Amino acid sequence: MKVIVVGSSHGGFETVRGILAEKPDTEIQWYEKGDFVSFLSCGMQLYLEGVVKDVNSVRYATAKGMRAKGVNVFVHQEVTSIDPKAHTVVVHNLDDDSTREEKYDKLVLSAGAVPASIPVPGNDLANIYAMRGRDWAIKLKAKTVDPDVQNVTVIGAGYIGIEAAEVFSKAGKHVTLIDILPRPLALYLDQEFTDVLSKTLTDHNIYLATGQTVKEFNGENGKVQSVKTDQAEYPSDLVVETAGIKPNTSWLKDTLDLNNKGLVKVNDHLETSQPDIYAVGDSTKVPFAPTGKKLQIALATNARRQGRIAAKNLLGHDMKMPAVSGSSALSVFDYHFASTGIKEGTSEANGVKSQSVFVTDTTQPPFVPDEAGNEEVYFKLTFDPENHRILGAQIMSKRDVTANMNAISLAIQGSMTLDDLAYADFFFQPGFDRPWNVINVAAQKALQDLSK
Repeated sequence: MKVIVVGSSHGGFETVRGILAEKPDTEIQWYEKGDFVSFLSCGMQLYLEGVVKDVNSVRYATAKGMRAKGVNVFVHQEVTSIDPKAHTVVVHNLDDDSTREEKYDKLVLSAGAVPASIPVPGNDLANIYAMRGRDWAIKLKAKTVDPDVQNVTVIGAGYIGIEAAEVFSKAGKHVTLIDILPRPLALYLDQEFTDVLSKTLTDHNIYLATGQTVKEFNGENGKVQSVKTDQAEYPSDLVVETAGIKPNTSWLKDTLDLNNKGLVKVNDHLETSQPDIYAVGDSTKVPFAPTGKKLQIALATNARRQGRIAAKNLLGHDMKMPAVSGSSALSVFDYHFASTGIKEGTSEANGVKSQSVFVTDTTQPPFVPDEAGNEEVYFKLTFDPENHRILGAQIMSKRDVTANMNAISLAIQGSMTLDDLAYADFFFQPGFDRPWNVINVAAQKALQDLSK
């Protein structure tokens, strides 16, 4: 059997890895449009801040290593079209501009997504960067030490925007963070958390221009000089656009069924509208455990999971994509936070009636001094007030307690309730935590509030 895999990031890599794990003698052709296999944009901040020294190490695999395992790896070669009836693809070699046709028995598309450019005047000026992929990582790294770059404007206050803002703040730049939403990280955290993080960002020379819409980029001599919003104008030697992504699927619109946002429609087995063609990653939706509906949740964990399941199915197994909770985590200077499932701020958009309980605690018993690592922890648990089912949670502290979200993710996927979590068994040792885990504390408080 011959399998063609298009795309070398999370989903494509895991598809290849899954096939090799079970049937290593399968003929695999793996295509990457760029000249570098398997770059991980989620590791970019570590490289930009110097934690990781070599940009070429921010990857899962090398072309040489995968070829040694029998995979036919093609870089700088783009699959430009598909003939589902003939089971063929057209490959464009970007080095010599030649094209050829390749047959497949099974085809897996990990087409991914590309940064969305803001459609306003001046968006073609120089020094307007994205933050996705190895090439942009190298360019951004150079700007962190460029003495001519003093004012950096980051557009988009989601995960990537926060990472960019922190990178350039630590590099000694003055950073303006613009977002159309009223709070940074508003899609990931409720206000109890973002109020704390907003102060932290401001304390680190990051100006929050939230609740503002970008209207134009102004420049001189072809280079950006400022960003104008509906409320103000901000001097900008560099602009980093992180205002969302769009699926890289325009080339598939006449071949596969896409939704109105360009996402590839897949069934529970990750099969597309055409036989023997699978799709995984950021250009698809995944089943969302709190609601049972499908959502686009662009996370590496989801793409990896999809890649492995696509591999199982194309090899003849019958495996459905499991529901996910959308769990994610990030650090913002001294704070570490994580969230999963539905928040108070996203329940309406998901068509869910919810209630939440917010608690603060310390990570260890009171007798443990602060200098020994005892820190305040913020925790918010969201649930269905009628059947008590767990829908989501958020946690934050200066100590890394983010792994608690893994327990909540499992609770969501297992349809557990407040009653289950109130007295659930978690370990205790005063060097690590409290006798009652903060999850217990929140569930017990929620039940107490509901009984009033």
